[in-house]
Amino acid sequence: MAGTMQSKKIKLLQMLTNFHIGGTERQVANLALGIDSSHFDLHLGCLRHSGELLAELETLRVPRSEFRIGSLYSPKTFWQGIRLAHYVRRNLIQIVHSYGFYPNVFTIPVARLAGASIVVASIRNTCDLLTPLQRFLQKLVCRLADCVLVNAEAIRDNLVEQGYDRSRIVVIRNGITQSAFVGKTRGDALRRDLGVPHSARLVAVFSRLNRLKGVRYFLDAAIVVAERFPDAYFLVVGDGGSKQELEEQAHRLGLGQRIVFTGFRGDVPDLLAESAISVLPTLSEGTSNTLLESMAAGVPVIATRVGGNPEVIEEGVSGLLVPPRDSAALAAAIERLLVDEDLAKRLGQAGMRRVSELFSIEGSVHETEHLYQRLVEAKGHV
Repeated sequence: MAGTMQSKKIKLLQMLTNFHIGGTERQVANLALGIDSSHFDLHLGCLRHSGELLAELETLRVPRSEFRIGSLYSPKTFWQGIRLAHYVRRNLIQIVHSYGFYPNVFTIPVARLAGASIVVASIRNTCDLLTPLQRFLQKLVCRLADCVLVNAEAIRDNLVEQGYDRSRIVVIRNGITQSAFVGKTRGDALRRDLGVPHSARLVAVFSRLNRLKGVRYFLDAAIVVAERFPDAYFLVVGDGGSKQELEEQAHRLGLGQRIVFTGFRGDVPDLLAESAISVLPTLSEGTSNTLLESMAAGVPVIATRVGGNPEVIEEGVSGLLVPPRDSAALAAAIERLLVDEDLAKRLGQAGMRRVSELFSIEGSVHETEHLYQRLVEAKGHV
């Protein structure tokens, strides 16, 4: 690609909601840290300048601007739109790339009115949490974009069913830095911190806690597994609006000290090193970072057969797939790996290889750079 690009940098603005840890936010941070600064002049924009990932981005000399909006229809949002338009013009931004519903609906029309040469939308889930009106608005503004970037073929297919133009949808899968999850060793101090025995086999969920993540089905499966395997303990790593409800469910089921809700943790690689199995019981998914991270760490994975999960996991080769909302099937899969430790080891090793081959951050960044370059060339600016 370097040979085809002129020395003049492409000016790029990426817009997201905030910098809190999440799948989309992590991918934007990875791209910001990995993009070729000799070819791209990167700017970051957000609707809320807050979040744990800001600490990582401090190493970059990249402008970060906040465009704090209220309701999409409020006067404040109108004036923030004017600020954004001025920013795009003043900085001669060529590509504006937004991620997620609110950044898409706010940013895309403004970028077009401001004269940005190229506008890219990103949709990284099947929009199940959106209202019908929100889905309609997003589809409407995405017609103004040059392309819609998604992270799984399943999302592309879902958008086509909603009426999006397939020819303008591009799939680039998530990538992770595998080295961050390799070579971690078990530590008694972490287990003491979690309040679990040294000999316990930990079955973990790493997830935001909302209704679409299906954690309630994991809890129903956990009580079945706990009765058969006295050394099985369960971790729910993450935070969200459903946390209290899930804790109450675990109490009703009688899981007691066999389950730990850790809340937000910044030491996921260390927690994965302690885990015997990683479970993703989600009801809706694009490409899950936590699934990729678990596989990168060599932890055998069980996930629901939804969204992009079957694109990540080869059933029976690099992990196990179960139907969504099926606690009995999930419990059986967990029990299968607890009984057959050789199978669990084979799945974990195959998962490591698959992530290394198909889901590297270097590959994801390169594909995204190549997309930007193709869009610029198509406009005749290079």
